[in-house]
Amino acid sequence: MRAMTLVLLLAFASVPLAAGQTEAEIEYLLQYVSDSGCAFNRNGSEHDSADAADHLRLKYSRGRRYVDSAEQFIDRLATESSWTGRTYTVNCEGRTQPSGPWLHQALTEYRNTGL
Repeated sequence: MRAMTLVLLLAFASVPLAAGQTEAEIEYLLQYVSDSGCAFNRNGSEHDSADAADHLRLKYSRGRRYVDSAEQFIDRLATESSWTGRTYTVNCEGRTQPSGPWLHQALTEYRNTGL
């Protein structure tokens, strides 16, 4: 019985930590976008990195109930228009790519640095 109680306590204790970690990772990604200096294409219009980060913050503030991890933030909110379904792209140093893989790479690098 004590083992079961300990397992339950540990499981519940980790929930706020995981939520805090998710928030920190998403905030890192938003700052990464803002600081990138890359051009973002959203529905055929080009936006600077600060505008792109503001847009993603707005989407996150409205859609955070659909996000339980940084990966879900990327996949559900930061890769395509919720209105048109068109993929967001990022142009950094002359290379254009979809925002999803670019953000997943940034998340992986963030986690690997142990920040």
